[in-house]
Amino acid sequence: MLKRPAPSLGFDPESAHSDALGALFDGQGTNFALFSENATRVELCLFDDEGKTETHRLDLPAMEGGIWHGYLPGIGPGQVYGYRVHGPYAPAEGHRFNPHKLLLDPYARELRGEIVWDDALHGYDLEQGDATPDLRDSAPFMPKAVVVDPDFDWEADRALRTRWQDSFVYEAHVRGLTMRHPGVPQADRGTFQGLAAPPVIDHLKALGVTAIELLPVHGFANDRFLVEKGLSNYWGYNTLSFFAPHARYLKSGTIREVKEAVRRFHAAGIEVILDVVFNHTCEGNEKGTTLSFRGIDNASYYLLSPEDKTHSFDTTGTGNTLNVAHPMVLRMVLDSLRYWVQVMHVDGFRFDLASTLGREPSGFEREGAFFAALRQDPILSTVKLIAEPWDVGEGGYQVGGFPWPFREWNDKFRDDTRGFWRKDQGLVPAMSERLLGSPVQFHHSHRPATSSVNFVAAHDGFTLWDTVSFNDKHNEANGEDNRDGHSNNLSDNMGVEGPSDDPRILGSRERRARAMLATLLLSQGVPMMLAGDELGQTQGGNNNAYAQDNETAWIDWSAPREGLLSAVHDLAAFRREARLTRLRFAEPPGQGVGDGPVTRWLHPEGREMTDDDWHDEGLRCFGADLSLPGGPRLLILLNAGDAAVFTLPEGTWHLRLDTARKRVACKELAGAEVQVDWQSVQVLWNTETSGLPKGEGAIVD
Repeated sequence: MLKRPAPSLGFDPESAHSDALGALFDGQGTNFALFSENATRVELCLFDDEGKTETHRLDLPAMEGGIWHGYLPGIGPGQVYGYRVHGPYAPAEGHRFNPHKLLLDPYARELRGEIVWDDALHGYDLEQGDATPDLRDSAPFMPKAVVVDPDFDWEADRALRTRWQDSFVYEAHVRGLTMRHPGVPQADRGTFQGLAAPPVIDHLKALGVTAIELLPVHGFANDRFLVEKGLSNYWGYNTLSFFAPHARYLKSGTIREVKEAVRRFHAAGIEVILDVVFNHTCEGNEKGTTLSFRGIDNASYYLLSPEDKTHSFDTTGTGNTLNVAHPMVLRMVLDSLRYWVQVMHVDGFRFDLASTLGREPSGFEREGAFFAALRQDPILSTVKLIAEPWDVGEGGYQVGGFPWPFREWNDKFRDDTRGFWRKDQGLVPAMSERLLGSPVQFHHSHRPATSSVNFVAAHDGFTLWDTVSFNDKHNEANGEDNRDGHSNNLSDNMGVEGPSDDPRILGSRERRARAMLATLLLSQGVPMMLAGDELGQTQGGNNNAYAQDNETAWIDWSAPREGLLSAVHDLAAFRREARLTRLRFAEPPGQGVGDGPVTRWLHPEGREMTDDDWHDEGLRCFGADLSLPGGPRLLILLNAGDAAVFTLPEGTWHLRLDTARKRVACKELAGAEVQVDWQSVQVLWNTETSGLPKGEGAIVD
């Protein structure tokens, strides 16, 4: 039976405040504050420690500016709570209030329990239709919020502020990185405790990684349709809470675990970047569930159809779109970002479907309110901001369209690199652009040459090894008859679809994979590598492993491909030694300014490329002669075709890297020519402009 508040449990009106949202403990009690401008009444519901039994229900006593608030003395960390919000149930007007539905605080810092899928989670009667509210209590099936203890000893931890030109990003998943790692204790796998285990951090340090970019760690929903198929939401792009970590990722159940992990990464010199999803939530369209935002104030938190407010306005392909144009929704997003920076000490964010965040009434606007808010914010403007520069709405593809200080995922780099090494015709001009940081897309509006985040594989799509092992996607395990996922993977199985024991095929696959890794790590811009690509990770041809929380997507550490592992290590070390990445874009000889590379493009005959050469669709081999101000002069040779002889420019050249050979010392080349093997990259160092690096030359076979 529901307990009414005891005489001692009452709000203190003198201590209540509306300036900070959420449940904030001050050492004596907790202030509760929730925004809903269209509500008529808000009830705070307190639960027992397990979140099973509702013990008290109290009306928040004050409201100003749409913020309902009250201060409860004696209520502190560990208190489990939720809300019931009263107001009109009028879908045609955009309102879907239903006090029978327990709602999660959008500012919840910690979660207790998980969603238990039941029809009672819908705000309307499924049998009678959308016009009729459902009167069942959803509390037994809902996760609840928990009041947290903000105290934590950071031990002088500080932001690393690694320069973009020194950055090497590693995209990883909390569970995927740790579930099969032999050095991580079984009980710690799949959690932040395991993520920050010494063997994991040591591996990243050995690779030269400077930042780990984590797939969503915000609390998210495990979709009902997946659960019913025996699958689960592995990637996590279905956010329920923008402040609380996903409960399953916490071995301890408390947010201290996240802070401890961040502190360990920082001690190792590695930044932590979070993939965040502010474009939509897990509640789906108007036929979806009522878990939080929809029941708190549907008309404020979501974009609704201008023709009929009954319907959601969907630019994300997920059913709904968060209304970041609303000042209080924008505030929630900014509060979340600042919370993760100031309280949790993370170093930056990658924004999923970021074009949605720039949508104004006239369409995508690079000077829109969201971007302007971040750019002027004294906290958020100083951290790493990365955009996924597209969504599924009209005009949503915006690669190169985001304002400084954003960096952007560059799918053009992925596609052109895969196509070039697959020996597609006519891609030498495109590859020259990618090697120099994609200036056509990014060299404008005073943007630096580090604006492009380059990658050859990411969580969405084939892994690097699958790119050289499969011609077609194999997503049958997703339960959608292989209809899901992209069909244009720009891949090549090298003769056999899938796994092979043929040494010739395996050798060819590894050589091409090394060449693509070299292209990634020798290009201007910021390199990002998918976790496991250094090991030769395969997903069996599944290019949409969003529902595969199993060995399909978990990284297999048992049999690393040492050739790839060594190549990444050596290439990253060379990138640092040569100070290869520069802030300024490259210029032709005689036009160089500042620290940008001065670049000449060379034909294998040793002469500068002509217009006819650039239009030669059969050309597979070319070179970039880079003079780096204050650094070395390099010759980077790419050969996607058969073995070729390359005539060298005048000067004394040493072979520094060769992806077709075993490890070699930096050796001087005799004569005016060098052989460039098939499907390989070579880097030569000119000693007349600078000394040789201290390290040995690399490469593995």
